[in-house]
Amino acid sequence: MTIITIATAMLDYDFMRNAFAAAGVAAIVSGLVGYFLVLRGQTFAGHALSHIGFAGATGAVLIGVASIWGLVGFTVAAGIGMGLLGERLSGRDVAIGVVLALALGFGLLFLHYYTAFATQATALLFGNVLAVDRSTIGTLAGLGLITLAALAAIMRPLIFASLQPELAEAKGVPLRFVSTAFLAIVALAVSECAQIVGILLVFALMVGPPATAQRLVTGLWSGMLLSAVLALAEAWVGIAIAYDTDWPVSFCIATLSALGYFLTRGFRPRQGAT
Repeated sequence: MTIITIATAMLDYDFMRNAFAAAGVAAIVSGLVGYFLVLRGQTFAGHALSHIGFAGATGAVLIGVASIWGLVGFTVAAGIGMGLLGERLSGRDVAIGVVLALALGFGLLFLHYYTAFATQATALLFGNVLAVDRSTIGTLAGLGLITLAALAAIMRPLIFASLQPELAEAKGVPLRFVSTAFLAIVALAVSECAQIVGILLVFALMVGPPATAQRLVTGLWSGMLLSAVLALAEAWVGIAIAYDTDWPVSFCIATLSALGYFLTRGFRPRQGAT
């Protein structure tokens, strides 16, 4: 089968078109937000937020609310909480660890009282983009617009605080506010990304493409653009591979993300690239 034939066959199905649309939204948001997550050395925060979201999703289902809203609510609250608890790296790591342990405990408690959620919990942990419907795409698109608008609103102080935190603080940039706002934005991106690759594989889109982009180019704007393009390519190619091989979509996306990163480990970008 040629590439054109495979593509045409895939797009004949509504669920495949939905999968490409949902993955496209989540990938672009994850690539842009994840670029700053990697730049600021806060990948552990993204990892913790994804796990905290599991507690929110299970709790929401327990009380009869859609899991995505529990995921969003818990991750945003946790992101704000972690941002307020400290700016130093060591203090922030301790705060994240404490919040993560508490949230995971709640997740286990919620599952204990609602064992019927086990099948949905598996999909949430590992992703199931092929089951996304149009209403979910609309929700993801709305959350994506809010996330990118919020990122744009704090872009200038975020860049300053990320690249030169000491100078930014001396110039009066509110570092704690910027950190808190950014972690809330990360929480929204994590919630979207989890719908595609699952909570356990959020790193596939949130960290892999941004880390690869930062190895290939040194310019900030070119790096952000490349990060989004890589995330989008990995998501869409991963879905296409899964369609042709019957392998899990999340596995394909995670593998492409890891390959992209490891293949560029020895690459040194030309200084002054934009």
